[in-house]
Amino acid sequence: MTAPLDLNQNLFERACAVIPGGVNSPVRAFKAVGGTPRFVARAHGAYLWDANGQRYTDYIGSWGPMILGHGNAVVLEAVQKAALDGFSFGAPTEREVELAEEILKLVPSMDMVRLVSSGTEAGMSAIRLARGATGRSKFIKFEGCYHGHADALLVKAGSGLATFGNPTSAGVPPQVVADTLVLEYNNVVQLEEAFALYGPQLACLIIEPIAGNMNFVRASLPFMQRCRELCSQHGALLVFDEVMTGCRVALGGAQSVYALCIPGFAPDITVLGKVIGGGMPLAAFGGKRAVMAQLAPLGPVYQAGTLSGNPVATACGLATLREIQKPGFFDDLSRKTRALVSGLQGAANAAGVPFCGDSEGGMFGFFLLAQLPQNYSQVMQTDSRRFNQLFHGLLARQVYIAPALYEAGFVSAAHTDDDIAATVAAASEVFRLL
Repeated sequence: MTAPLDLNQNLFERACAVIPGGVNSPVRAFKAVGGTPRFVARAHGAYLWDANGQRYTDYIGSWGPMILGHGNAVVLEAVQKAALDGFSFGAPTEREVELAEEILKLVPSMDMVRLVSSGTEAGMSAIRLARGATGRSKFIKFEGCYHGHADALLVKAGSGLATFGNPTSAGVPPQVVADTLVLEYNNVVQLEEAFALYGPQLACLIIEPIAGNMNFVRASLPFMQRCRELCSQHGALLVFDEVMTGCRVALGGAQSVYALCIPGFAPDITVLGKVIGGGMPLAAFGGKRAVMAQLAPLGPVYQAGTLSGNPVATACGLATLREIQKPGFFDDLSRKTRALVSGLQGAANAAGVPFCGDSEGGMFGFFLLAQLPQNYSQVMQTDSRRFNQLFHGLLARQVYIAPALYEAGFVSAAHTDDDIAATVAAASEVFRLL
């Protein structure tokens, strides 16, 4: 009997002939875990279907934006109505103002916000703004934090505090990253040494408060408090990259979580994406009025974009933000996410597999380690071979998690308690085989 045609494999072969690596974003290629990527044909609620018609419970959620699940009826209606009025104008619309007002209401550390089309664009613009506002060139980032693929941000740690970072991508000249200082996440001593050496030259410190590209790693409270104190002391701006965490770990983002524990805590600039666009290409950066006034056309820092504030994208984002503000939304989302992580923990424990996990709001992560890692070097100690077995075991049981060890996961409002229970049951089977 002839084996049925694998349409995923067929599509991947076609894609490899016309798209580098067969994908338009590297992690989609399954290179970290092996095998053939699933080509998604459609999605609805908590599920997606591949080209072969196989259904999966989706814990990627387009890497975070689909907080309501796929195809939410309210959002879909808003997008369809907006599309009828026009796809793009290259001119201001009332909906841009409405979305900006909604974002500022949710993130009170910002007085003004500029809409853009991607997290990379927002991150690189925030760095440029910080440099323009302070008149300084150098900035700090942390190993394991990802802020988009702008040249100055594609950097790995140098050999020490006296050596700035080295490019991690071909095509990035060393002189482009000469002003980027890469430090270890959650290392207070190193942070203090860096400010002692370079404080007067630093324009900003940019950080993911909960890193989502080395899986799920929180900045500790003492570390975050020291980041804030040192930036204030030396006149550098604290930039929060909340592309993943904004309106995802809490309605007010991760900064609202830290503000509960650190009185008066707030970043100077915030970078947002994903949830605020509801799945459409939309991101933003914002801050205090005096800083944002440095942007053109008011000030000398240039930033522009033809599709910024796109009318269909803003309709999607606005409808999403209004839905997630409904009473009890985040309480229920957090409960389901915690149930997933604790269920996975119990299943791993029963099978004798080292495991630890964490979550906040609708974002989660886990490691095949006995203790939660605090930085990138500790994350790298995870057993990648065993993770790959776990990934494919879950995929075979119709559970779709990130095809890489270093990516966080996401639960949506569309996931049911039965979905969570079925996922834990599937994981329990796989853990016993590891």
